[in-house]
Amino acid sequence: MYAFEYHRPTSVQQAANLAAQFEEAKFLAGGHTLLPTMKLRLAAPANLIDLGQIAELHGIQRSGDAITIGAMTKHVEVAHSAEIHAAIPALAELAELIGDPHVRNRGTIGGSIANNDPSADYPAACLALNATIVTNKRKIAADDFFQGIFTTALEEGEIITQVSFPIPAQAAYAKFRNPASRYALVGVFVAKHADRVRVAVTGAGSNGVFRMPEMEEALSRNFAAEALDGISVPEDEMNSDIHADAAYRAHLVGVMARRAVQAAAARG
Repeated sequence: MYAFEYHRPTSVQQAANLAAQFEEAKFLAGGHTLLPTMKLRLAAPANLIDLGQIAELHGIQRSGDAITIGAMTKHVEVAHSAEIHAAIPALAELAELIGDPHVRNRGTIGGSIANNDPSADYPAACLALNATIVTNKRKIAADDFFQGIFTTALEEGEIITQVSFPIPAQAAYAKFRNPASRYALVGVFVAKHADRVRVAVTGAGSNGVFRMPEMEEALSRNFAAEALDGISVPEDEMNSDIHADAAYRAHLVGVMARRAVQAAAARG
């Protein structure tokens, strides 16, 4: 690991000022991606700005028909939140499926979303739940935020402060996990809203998280697993690696989508 300067701001404004002051600076959230890449000398930021001590970035609250989660809220806090279990239990269940206890006790929702790993869980929840990602500069719809593998709409020095999730009528997440890393080989989040159904897939796409419009239309007409019969997932849009080839992932998208719909319908 190369030498670097460590900064620990106590406000979002202070963190933004530090980012503007130093050209080679990276924000540190949970650190599960940044620190390993630094140890391998694949990244060498001259300055690390730790967001962990910024109180305004922590916390969970329900306001009207939405749940708002601070960017530095840990996965374990989402998994055990009474507010989330009552409003969007599928989101709490998703958080409980992330990694292992070490990852859940250190990783944060803001860090996961900002990193946009193609196998991460939260991006699927954001897309399916039609979330709004709030930064220190603006509000970004989830549909506009995720722009490809490890790519988002965030500008240089922009900080995610919170994520707002509209509360759906029904929702569920089904995940086929890599047994070692617990990352999603395929994860499908299905959410039934007042006006339509949204379906988002993670772990499978060659360009990262994506939505399934054909499934959404079918489920908006009939929210039942059998509504997905006959819908095929193009293999040429799937990722292929040592863990699963494109054909297998395409098949799993359909399987996981049906499981998610069944789970959401059973929840009522």
